[in-house]
Amino acid sequence: MPLTRSLDDSTVVITGASSGIGTATAYALARRGAAVVLAARSEPALRQVAQHCRQLGGRALAVPTDVTDLESVQQLADRAAAEFGRIDAWVNNAAVGVVGLFDEIPVAEFRRVVEVNLLGTVHGIKAALPHLGAAGGGVLVNNASVLAEVAMPYQSAYNATKHGIRGLADTVRQELRVTGRGQISICTVLPATMDTPFFRHAANHSGRELLPPPPVYPPELVAETIVRLLRRPRREAYAGGAARLLGLQWRLAPALVERTLGWYAHRTQFGPGARVDSSGSVFHADAEGRRNGGWHGRRRQLVRMTAAFGLAAAGTAVGTMAAITRRSRLAR
Repeated sequence: MPLTRSLDDSTVVITGASSGIGTATAYALARRGAAVVLAARSEPALRQVAQHCRQLGGRALAVPTDVTDLESVQQLADRAAAEFGRIDAWVNNAAVGVVGLFDEIPVAEFRRVVEVNLLGTVHGIKAALPHLGAAGGGVLVNNASVLAEVAMPYQSAYNATKHGIRGLADTVRQELRVTGRGQISICTVLPATMDTPFFRHAANHSGRELLPPPPVYPPELVAETIVRLLRRPRREAYAGGAARLLGLQWRLAPALVERTLGWYAHRTQFGPGARVDSSGSVFHADAEGRRNGGWHGRRRQLVRMTAAFGLAAAGTAVGTMAAITRRSRLAR
């Protein structure tokens, strides 16, 4: 069920709103006149984003929030409802990452990624559902990444949490239906690599400079996808052609694509420079209200890399058909 009101009469809560996709989503909604409630750890960045939202024509409230704390998230929901009268939609977007080999990532950082990404989403859903129900229905969007469907080396914690978010969303959606609360829609967005500060803020235990694997898309692409989901909810929506293509390949030939994507990510996720170990923004906020991460140069590789993925897709399809044919012959 879509929003029960038009966007210019709706209140939307966005976590992780102090940079990247969260900031881009806030601006996209503000341009349409929505009231946006912005949540993140960095209060200065939130206030900056809120000010720009007002300049774009929206209403905005900044609420510093630690999504790992259920009470803090519930207070966020209560403040949103008290300020604007109700909550019509909620976007779970807060996330942190740690990059490195699984056996070299500190357990404390792995745990923190789980707490922010997965438990933060749990807390968001817990806080949002009563308010969405009280408003007569609404839409809840979880930003899960294409890594909720595929996997990438050196991203074990992030992969695990995003797979968990997708499964959580599917389960809650089922429960809402069977308990007569189908007026609340649960949507999952699966973005490809985005030009956000994520790779600059991630904890790094690889010993090398981190780079986003191309093709890299602008965060506004995800923001517009979320806006469409609010208007016309769907179970899942990809953001970026590479994400859709990867998902298709993974479903057709998971073992082959797992090896191919592992090879590809191993060679494109790191730059030539050396880096000392860093916990990045995993424990301490350092957002600056920026949507983009400054990876414009890697955006130029989009056409070339998409073509490469297309060739891989063709190879995957051929390999899959060959496997089906072989199994058919053996079964005779």
